[in-house]
Amino acid sequence: MIRKLLIANRGEIAIRVARTAAAAGLETVAVHTADDATSLHTKHMDAVRALPKAGVAGYLDIEALIAIAKETGCDAVHPGYGLLSERADFADACAQAGIIFVGPDGDTLRRQGDKVSARALAEDANVPVLRGSDPLENAAQAKAFFEAQDGAPLMIKAVNGGGGRGMRIVQNADEIETAFHQASTEAAAAFGDGTLYAERFLPSVRHIEVQIVGDGTNVTHLWERDCSVQRRHQKIIELAPAPNLTEDTRRALLDAAVAIGQACGYRGLGTVEFLVEDTGAFHFIETNPRIQVEHTITEEITGLDLVEIQLAIAAGATLSDIGLDQPPAAPVGYSVQTRINTEVLDQDGVFTPTGGRLTAYTPPTGPGVRIDGYAYAGYSTNPNFDSLLAKLVVHEKTGDLARLFAKTERALSEFQIGGIETNIGFLRGLLRLPVVTDWTVDVRTLDTQMSALIGQSGGADRFFEAEAETAVVEEVKLPQGSEALRAPMQAMIQQVHVAVGDQIAKGQEIAVIEAMKMQHVVTAEAGGVVVAVFASEGQTVAAGTPMLAFTRDDTLEEISAEDSAPEPDHIREDLATLESRLARTLDENRPRAVARRRDRSQRTTREIISGLCEGGDFHEYGQLVLAGQRRKLGLETLIDVSPADGIVTGVGAMNADLFASDRSQVALLAYDSTVMAGTQGYFGHLKTDRMIEVAHKQGLPSVFFTEGGGGRPNDDDFAQTVQSGLKVTTFAEFCRLKGWGPRITVNSGFCFAGNAAIFGAGDIRIATRNSWIGLAGPAMIEAGGIGSFHPKEIGPAPMHAQNGLLDVLVEDDEAAIAATRQVLSYFQGDVADWEAADQRMLRHSIPENRKKSYLVRPLIEGLVDKDSFLELGAEHAAGMVTGFVRIEGRPMGLIANNPQHLGGALDAAASAKGARFLNLCAKFNLPVLSLCDTPGFMVGPDSEEEGAVAAACELISAGANLGAPMFFVCLRKAYGIGAQAMAAGSLGEPAFSISWPTGEFGPMGLEGAIQLGYRKELEAETDPAAREALYTRLVDELYERGGAMNVASTHEIDAVIDPADTRGWIAKGLRMAEGR
Repeated sequence: MIRKLLIANRGEIAIRVARTAAAAGLETVAVHTADDATSLHTKHMDAVRALPKAGVAGYLDIEALIAIAKETGCDAVHPGYGLLSERADFADACAQAGIIFVGPDGDTLRRQGDKVSARALAEDANVPVLRGSDPLENAAQAKAFFEAQDGAPLMIKAVNGGGGRGMRIVQNADEIETAFHQASTEAAAAFGDGTLYAERFLPSVRHIEVQIVGDGTNVTHLWERDCSVQRRHQKIIELAPAPNLTEDTRRALLDAAVAIGQACGYRGLGTVEFLVEDTGAFHFIETNPRIQVEHTITEEITGLDLVEIQLAIAAGATLSDIGLDQPPAAPVGYSVQTRINTEVLDQDGVFTPTGGRLTAYTPPTGPGVRIDGYAYAGYSTNPNFDSLLAKLVVHEKTGDLARLFAKTERALSEFQIGGIETNIGFLRGLLRLPVVTDWTVDVRTLDTQMSALIGQSGGADRFFEAEAETAVVEEVKLPQGSEALRAPMQAMIQQVHVAVGDQIAKGQEIAVIEAMKMQHVVTAEAGGVVVAVFASEGQTVAAGTPMLAFTRDDTLEEISAEDSAPEPDHIREDLATLESRLARTLDENRPRAVARRRDRSQRTTREIISGLCEGGDFHEYGQLVLAGQRRKLGLETLIDVSPADGIVTGVGAMNADLFASDRSQVALLAYDSTVMAGTQGYFGHLKTDRMIEVAHKQGLPSVFFTEGGGGRPNDDDFAQTVQSGLKVTTFAEFCRLKGWGPRITVNSGFCFAGNAAIFGAGDIRIATRNSWIGLAGPAMIEAGGIGSFHPKEIGPAPMHAQNGLLDVLVEDDEAAIAATRQVLSYFQGDVADWEAADQRMLRHSIPENRKKSYLVRPLIEGLVDKDSFLELGAEHAAGMVTGFVRIEGRPMGLIANNPQHLGGALDAAASAKGARFLNLCAKFNLPVLSLCDTPGFMVGPDSEEEGAVAAACELISAGANLGAPMFFVCLRKAYGIGAQAMAAGSLGEPAFSISWPTGEFGPMGLEGAIQLGYRKELEAETDPAAREALYTRLVDELYERGGAMNVASTHEIDAVIDPADTRGWIAKGLRMAEGR
């Protein structure tokens, strides 16, 4: 129950809140600063108290506000909008004082008021977001983010607050430092927090926001508003609901907003803001956890009092209690809000602040016309505060936009404000533009239409002019022969950069002034020498006030206003600070960590990255990230113990000396086991997710070195917001990742739990012999009651090579790097330099005795380009040989039967191995060479116990769905369904099916076919010698019928060839497949 309400704000919003509070029977207390005592809101409360500080700082004084609330017996505080409305520390202070904060609690404000945290929450709710940075500590970090986006335009924004303040667009790197400084200063002045972040900038989009309301358990929406008509990111016209929006897009926006509110148990009023592209795609940008300036138009179309809703929920009401537990009623018509500001548009298209004393103030009235304002005749404006004087809100119940805008323009024409200039004329011209009346607007509309509005008269006024009062600018006596540099607008002096005696050049920065919480640079209009300085920091001046006097010196006009060009090698202080911080992540400054790697005969993570990118380059993402343990360890300690949060990520160029630049860019990720045992920290997961996102959007392959101990349970900074840790998206997103090349995972050392899950998700998996890989490490195994084990007893690499987890087993890190580069090369394209063995030797690779075995691997080595055969899974499923090869420099996959294992029969393990490899080739459209020598699938009870049927069908299915070309070569035996599986399901499936002269074909093995088909004849022959002779004759006849040349004569295969011609056939097939 609320009885007495402190309204911790000023101007029109304080009056707006006071009116609803009074209607509800609540007592109200107003506050004001010394320079804001004449603001009208002080006349709308039951009691008034003065704040000790002046300007915006007074309204940001939490200690003073809490003291006033206690002293006056207030049991609740309403923060309005802006100022402290999004400050979690204010909400916390209220809670600690036992005072109700009318708005979300401190935790919600931290998550939603902080735009970076809000973006993460939206991602968790599966709502699209713009690519953005973490909070930026300095301009150097902003520049690093800019460069990481390949120089795409970005927006630097205040982490807290809104209203377009603390925002700058950056198009070029050299704009960053100035933009960062100005945005930070502006944000600090407006919200008491100058923290910034950066995000991708979208130029031509609509700005649409959704009004939500929640009770801490349930969340609903009250439709949307279109705020696309803006200047310098500040809204000028708002319209509700949004016209020209498809119902699918509208529903998706409303659902997304509610999902974000639901995700954080939102309580109170909030606005979820989106950028909407003309395709209907949208991106979450921020949540404003407070009442909005433009809440008025939502009230008009819904008939609800949003302040009343705020107060009810703050007092403990649920949505059901206030009748909002059902889907909202359809909006009634359209409502538009225009903001009346003390500013004018000059001939250069720039809005210049105005100010002074109002001699007249008569707002319009009539049906559907509402004014929320705080001005009155006799009021003197204050440059320390926002330029908003009043809000004109017009409602048209019929839903006719043309009538709405005409009605609004007429109301503006009736709005009499005397003594100061305002933007009413500009608004009237704006409302007549076809692009506005048709509402085909976006956030750049005002910029593109500015030339049509400059110098345009608003039209005839519908009132008599009040007697004008002339504003007097305080003049000073200028030294003889001097000229004055005058203030371009009413503003407060922030900085003065010159002193008496200084020479100045035309265009040189002289001072920085602040108006409407925006900073502006004052430059010299001519060259000369300063003879007097009248302006001082902190002084408020009127437009036209002399700031300094100078004697003109035309000889100085050509002096550059820029500083003299610095030495290219000069390192500025900010850059030196960055370089020092980055250096602390490097091996040369981590000798103990390097020594530990040397003791284990391992390379460091950064040496591995360097080896992968030999001959190329590497651009690191997230190098400055630290572990989420700042509260426990502090920043300096974390810099030393958690460089890059234990994972190095970035984009590198691999095999850049062999392939074009677009086929050498690879997403590289490598855990660093010298940092907290290579465990996966909170920010490490974010870095991983970011690199996966980059790889996904840019279509890159990835290489991931996975050494480490799994999840890190002691990132205590997030103990209150992350409990289970099971909502991490890293594993799912990595498994979904597909680029132009594969996911290659590599391990050296211990790899347990989450790290092992990453390793196992690789398309191709490489490990050194000194690897131990398992789904849990010793501690978790022992905790599970399974027993106590040394880490080296868990998942040794040779074991995994045999069970099929490893595709390539190598001796050490250097070999792992070489194997990784070689694996990737098969997906990068053709190589120009290649050699081949004497192909005539292939004629002798198959013994003439059809029962004599042979080695298939030397045959492969002799057939393909020299040193191009890289076998996968050599230790696993010996019956199937798989790997990558090249023919005339062109890459392809290879499957081959191994006649030295079960005579080439396909057992369950061989079939499964072949299926997995064919699926890999299909995924990347890699042609496959199939060398067939199989009597078919392995049969018998033991085979069935191993799952032979399922594995056989997987192999057949993989071949049938290959998509990429297959080239089938029968070396000797091709029997039964097993042979068909080696031919993608049928001899008619491959691009060609050919045989060497040694080839033999049949629906099943010859011996088995005779025993099955001629059992009676053989049993009828009682003489053993005669029976054997009959059996041999029948086999020979069947062999003759199934011989390669006879099968070719019935057109079941395409050709029987000289083995020496095999490369020529394959090369022809590859040329046929080019461009597929």
